[in-house]
Amino acid sequence: MMPTDEKRPLVDSRRQFLKRSGLVTAAAAVTGTLSLDRSAHAAGSDVIKVGLIGCGGRGTGAGLNALNAGEDVRLVAMADLLEDRVKLKRKMLADRKGEQVAVDDAHCFVGFDAYKEVLAADIDVAIIAVTSHFHPVMLQAAIEAGKHVFCEKPHSLDPVGLKTVATTCEKAKQKGLSVVSGFMNRYNLAVRETVKRIHDGAIGDVVAIQETYATPPYHVHQRNPNWSEMEWQLLNWYHFNWLAGDQVLQQLIHSIDKAAYVLDDKPPKQAWGVGGRAACFGPSYGDLFDHQSIIYEYDNNVRVFGICSNQIGVHQQMSDEVLGTKGHASLLQGRIRGETNWDYDGPRPNPYDQEHVELFESIRSGKPINNGQYMVGSTMLAILGQMVCHTGKRLTWNEVVNSEYSVAQERYGWDAEPPVKPNADGSYDIAIPGVTRFV
Repeated sequence: MMPTDEKRPLVDSRRQFLKRSGLVTAAAAVTGTLSLDRSAHAAGSDVIKVGLIGCGGRGTGAGLNALNAGEDVRLVAMADLLEDRVKLKRKMLADRKGEQVAVDDAHCFVGFDAYKEVLAADIDVAIIAVTSHFHPVMLQAAIEAGKHVFCEKPHSLDPVGLKTVATTCEKAKQKGLSVVSGFMNRYNLAVRETVKRIHDGAIGDVVAIQETYATPPYHVHQRNPNWSEMEWQLLNWYHFNWLAGDQVLQQLIHSIDKAAYVLDDKPPKQAWGVGGRAACFGPSYGDLFDHQSIIYEYDNNVRVFGICSNQIGVHQQMSDEVLGTKGHASLLQGRIRGETNWDYDGPRPNPYDQEHVELFESIRSGKPINNGQYMVGSTMLAILGQMVCHTGKRLTWNEVVNSEYSVAQERYGWDAEPPVKPNADGSYDIAIPGVTRFV
C-alpha cells in the first residue's frame, strides 16, 4: 500500500456497499431474458463464436475448457502481448480441437490494445485470462461490446477497480449477458453438494474455517539481459504486486472463496494478519511476500483462518476444513464427519470444464448466469487479506471497501515506466508490516 497520513471517512456499511454495487442478492446465478437474436442463436442453429484474450498458460487452458463445452463452440479470434505466443497457442489448440479452432492470421491480434480488436470481431463470448492487472478494464469493455464473458480471477487488484467490476456485472444483467468467474470451485460438484449439506445443518453451526494453500513459488523466471524493465516485469508478472497482487490474490483467493461460499458470501467485520519474506530472495521474486497468515473475524465470533506460503522445500498443503458444533467438513474431499457421516459419491467433472459447460448452456438456453456477487465479494476478501499483511494492521471491511488504493497506470506500453523499480543489486523493496501504511 502506498504511504499516507490521510485518514479517510468510513461512509458505507458492508451491506450498503453490496447494495450500492447491485450485488446484495444471495443467488450466485441470476437468470434473465436474452434478446431475440441471441435467443435464436442459442437454439442451436449456429455456432457460438469465442474470442480468447490472453494466450498464456491459464488463457490457453480456459480456451481449451471453452472448446470442451460443446462441438458448437468455435474459437475465432485470439489476442496477446506477444505475437509468437498467439501463433504457438493457436497451433496447440488446433492440434487438440481440430476444426473448432478457426482463427485465421487476420484474427490474431497483438499488443496492449489487442483485446479491443477481439471485442470488435464477430464473437459471442470473450474469454479474459490475462495479467490480472487488466481484468477490470477488459471485463468492462467486453460487456459494453455486448459479449458474454468468462473472466479469470482475481477480478481486480484494488478496491477502485473492484467497484468498476461491480458496476459492469450489473450492466451485464441489464443486457442479458452471462458473466462467469474463474472461481472454479463454485462449479466443483463435490464442493457444491458439501456446502449445500453444511447449509442444511449437517455440521451444526459453523464455528471456524481453516483454508490452506501452501505450494512452491509460482512460475519463477530468470531475466533476459536484453529485456527492458517493463518487459521483465510483464513477463514475470506473477511476482509483482501491481500486476498480480500477491499469492493471497492469486492462490489463497480460491480457498477463501470457498470459505465465503460456506458463509453465504457475508463479509467479515474485520481482519488482521502477518506476512513477510523468509526464504525466497532475489530479483526473480519481485516485491512479493513468500508467506501470509490471515484471520478474518465475522459476526457471532466465527473465524476464517487463511494460510498461504510459496517456499521451496517446506510442507505443502491445499485444504479447507469447516468446523461446526456437530461435526466438520472437508470441501474438496466432499466429506462430512461428526453426528452425520457422509462422503460424496456423485460425478466429478473437471470444474475448469464445468464452469464453461454451464456458461455455454446459459447462452444456448437464453437464461444468462451472473457470478458478479461473489466475483466482487471474494476478490475484496483477498484485497483485505493482502492489505492487513502488508500493513500489519487490523482493518475493517468498510475501511478497505472505501480505500482509494489503485494500481492503475496513466499509460501502458513496452516503453512505459513501471511503478516499481529495482535497487542497485536488482532486488525490489517489499512491504514492511508496521511501516507500510494503509491508503
